Amino acid sequence: LAGPFCCMMLADHGADVVKVEPPEGDETRRYGPPFVDGESTYYMGLNRNKRSIALDLGQPSSQDVIRRLVMSSDVLVENFRTGTMERWGLDYNALSALNPRLIYLSISGFGRSGPYKDVAGYDGALQAFGGFMSINGDVDGEPLKAGIAIADFTTGLFANQAILLALHARASSGVGQQVEVSLLESLLSIL
Repeated sequence: LAGPFCCMMLADHGADVVKVEPPEGDETRRYGPPFVDGESTYYMGLNRNKRSIALDLGQPSSQDVIRRLVMSSDVLVENFRTGTMERWGLDYNALSALNPRLIYLSISGFGRSGPYKDVAGYDGALQAFGGFMSINGDVDGEPLKAGIAIADFTTGLFANQAILLALHARASSGVGQQVEVSLLESLLSIL
């Protein structure tokens, strides 16, 4: 949710956001009920004001589409496991060579370095790992997960802020940069 939430906020404020989905479509298109006219309200709630394209990023032809898009883009947001974009040749170094003004935001569960960099991050697991569940719920009760995806949404907010700060820095320097947010660091910062 962190990436889609971040990009939804950008789109809500007028950014032209192109969401890249796999050929079968974003899995949240099927989350429900409720559905409105056959479309998941969950999907609609996080993807409003965006355009979508379907690409199989494991295919060289789809990777070429990303490279062409990046040449005229201000920002790329990626929310894959560490190493995925590198494997596809779509990492910051490769794409910034095509567009030195590119802001490249990476979202991960535990950060792109350190002992957990290769571990997938999911909101519920991060609520537990980060200690949030231990302070939520009844004083004498068991740890309790928040009713919303607090780690994802907090990370989406920090991701949005990181992009805006990087765009501000680029206005002075003329050069883009790679920025990173993680669910763990975002959750810890609000604790």
